[in-house]
Amino acid sequence: MKYDVKDLELAEKGSLRMEWAAESMPVLKQIQERFVNEKPLKDVRIGACLHVTTETGFLLKTLSAGGAEVFLCASNPLSTQDDLAASLVVNEEIPVFAIKGEDRDTYYDHMRSVLDSAPQITMDDGADLVTEVLTTRKDLIPNIIGSTEETTTGVIRLRAMSQDNVLKFPVIAVNDANTKHYFDNRYGTGQSTIDGIIRATNRLLAGSVFVVSGYGWCGKGLASRARGMGANVIVTEVEPLNALEALMDGFRVMKMAEASKIGDFFCTVTGDKNVIAMEHIEAMKDGSIIANSGHFDVEIDMASLEKSASSKREIRELVEEYTMADGKKIIVIGGGRLVNLATAEGHPSSVMDMSFANQALAAEYLVKNGDSLSNKVYSMPKEIDDQIARLKLKSMNVEIDTLTEEQETYLNSWNEGT
Repeated sequence: MKYDVKDLELAEKGSLRMEWAAESMPVLKQIQERFVNEKPLKDVRIGACLHVTTETGFLLKTLSAGGAEVFLCASNPLSTQDDLAASLVVNEEIPVFAIKGEDRDTYYDHMRSVLDSAPQITMDDGADLVTEVLTTRKDLIPNIIGSTEETTTGVIRLRAMSQDNVLKFPVIAVNDANTKHYFDNRYGTGQSTIDGIIRATNRLLAGSVFVVSGYGWCGKGLASRARGMGANVIVTEVEPLNALEALMDGFRVMKMAEASKIGDFFCTVTGDKNVIAMEHIEAMKDGSIIANSGHFDVEIDMASLEKSASSKREIRELVEEYTMADGKKIIVIGGGRLVNLATAEGHPSSVMDMSFANQALAAEYLVKNGDSLSNKVYSMPKEIDDQIARLKLKSMNVEIDTLTEEQETYLNSWNEGT
């Protein structure tokens, strides 16, 4: 079996950590139990480009339990947990190609290693696998049943591909599932981003000015958690509706040009490019701390910062201090990459439980329905979304009401008025 991980001797530690994560993933555990008996993914090759975390490890075990042959590479050079990667190779015999801190060339070599398995389903966290297939590995297209996509950023890219008529197989937008983005993006990103910033810096958020760029589901979660830590939160936005919502949620809203002058912490969660540009960095206070929790490392203009700084040093692990020509110091965490995975462990397993339940059931859906789907991006079927919500509530010992026949008739009719 081919693989490329840092150190196989880390396997035992990774196995224990995955066991710990699985304890908070009861929905995926129930799916795994069904998969063991039914084998809905029997003899299906799945190529996954995901964050190599303990929660991902449990997803891959579930897919394998369903009969799939699974291959894994990292969807970010800094998000791999090396002990988990070793555990999957040693204990689960799953080929993994991922090393924390790998350079760009290795990152793409690892992706190519997964594609060399000729996957029938791809699982993406950012659409890199699909992009690679459509640009350099078109020979694989005839055998691909479909793909699943985990992130907002990836779904945006895939819908652009569909609009340009270059998408050659169906994609299930897992990120569109309510049981994914309502919880993973909001509660998961909110908590894990704060966790990453605090672990990296050990700085106090209470009393600070914390600038959140973007007020989508991830931004909503981050702003809420930063406020919960006692920070004075400012939101920057380009969408008027999001900006209005942030304002009515009690946050200050202003342009980045103004926020950059007063912020202590800055974190981007937009999915767009150069949200923090050099003009903003130049306006920042001495000692300002910048991080990104969007999928790709494009939200901060790191190239211009590297050029403009007179010197740079790593003052703490994955915390770099840039000294500007005027002596001002700017701090960047994790090289501008996903801070919640670069310096923390990613989302808590209880929210990833629902996200990865969606991934597992989306793969099953593709196997059963792929032949009838067109080459476009599909939202998760509502019945799967609702099923996952019910399973999660059941695991939390929560019961809810059901509509009576009279109530159902009333909601579906028009002839009973005031």
